Amino acid sequence: MTDLNSLRYTEEHEWVAVDGTTATVGITDYAADKLGDVVFVELPAVGTAVTANAVVGEIESTKSVGELYAPLDGTIVEVNDAVVDDPSLVNSAPFESGWLVKIEVAEGAADALLDRDAYVAITEG
Repeated sequence: MTDLNSLRYTEEHEWVAVDGTTATVGITDYAADKLGDVVFVELPAVGTAVTANAVVGEIESTKSVGELYAPLDGTIVEVNDAVVDDPSLVNSAPFESGWLVKIEVAEGAADALLDRDAYVAITEG
């Protein structure tokens, strides 16, 4: 079970888990719930340079289409092919097997993102 308090968050409902200079990114359970049943996920290619707050992918559900934003500047180093093959992982395990991409980032890059309390305040407000 992922410790949600150890993650960082964006106002666009992405979560970020940092290990050294690798940031694992997914969408939060709140976002997954608002989207509804996810049926398609489009992710950027490995090696793609990404810029914070720029659209890097698409998440389509039975209700709507959502965009995936890069939470940080960096380079895509891994994508979760399991989620492309089985998009329902975004709904069933958004903080675990439903992760989307891994980005190589500068050390400390995620420090400016929201902590859990700040993110929860946004979703409850």
